[in-house]
Amino acid sequence: MLSKRTPQTPDNFSRYRAAKASTARPRRARESSSTTGSSSRSRHAPVSERRQRLATPPDSTTPTKKPTSPVIMLRVGPEQRLFAAHESILSASPFFAEYCGPQTPSPLAHLAPHIHHPAKRIELPDESPEVLSAILEFLYKGDYYPRLRHNARRRTWELEDARADGNPGATFHHHRGGVILRDTAIYCAAEKYNLPTLQRLALRKQGLQTGIDCSTILASARYAYANTPETESKLRAHYLALIIRSRSTFKRSGTMQVEMERGGRLFFDLFVAMCNHMTGFLGLEIDRADPDLDF
Repeated sequence: MLSKRTPQTPDNFSRYRAAKASTARPRRARESSSTTGSSSRSRHAPVSERRQRLATPPDSTTPTKKPTSPVIMLRVGPEQRLFAAHESILSASPFFAEYCGPQTPSPLAHLAPHIHHPAKRIELPDESPEVLSAILEFLYKGDYYPRLRHNARRRTWELEDARADGNPGATFHHHRGGVILRDTAIYCAAEKYNLPTLQRLALRKQGLQTGIDCSTILASARYAYANTPETESKLRAHYLALIIRSRSTFKRSGTMQVEMERGGRLFFDLFVAMCNHMTGFLGLEIDRADPDLDF
């Protein structure tokens, strides 16, 4: 019998066939696959890239271009200290942007015509030079001293140069509020100059401060109430919660007694917050005793 043979194909047929099977994909398919690969690479970023992202503090901005706009002179505080800043940097604040319009030439220009004098000036007689210095540092660098640093071991944010007894630059003497927390004054100034990112950064830093005495906390709380609108809730709520958490310390403070005798909106809000705290605590205890009992 004749056996049925399978026809032999040349050796080069399988090679051509393999080549034919691996034809080039359409351009659209290649582009979609490359896009998918780039997104997967972004999800699995190297450790160095993730560390570089963590090096940037939250609630901060980082300028990318060197300013080349005209320079504006600022005269600050009762002592009229002079500061200089670029117009493009100051324009990030709507408050300062209104002052960046056309102004009269500097009166010092005719005294030394060979020296360039800023043509625009801003008068800030009620502002603290230290506070404005921190604001300008934030506008230029995206943060202010003491800067936030990421602790990779604890996976938390902390302040640079922090010590066990607190940060040495936590307080300063304000000409209107006495010795207060520096971050509180910066928060109130950011509220005035309409810089919400700086407000969040100052509030975050204030929550990291330690070793502050009761008198400074109460003076800072009064300053916050005097320099923020009635609708402001974050900074005021921060102080109310701080006093309630530390009530065992404040109830023994003579400064607390004196401040309460002086009165003010601060202590009415503190009374309301304390009542809400006790109501929630008592309600929780009643729920534990009898879940069917309404409180």
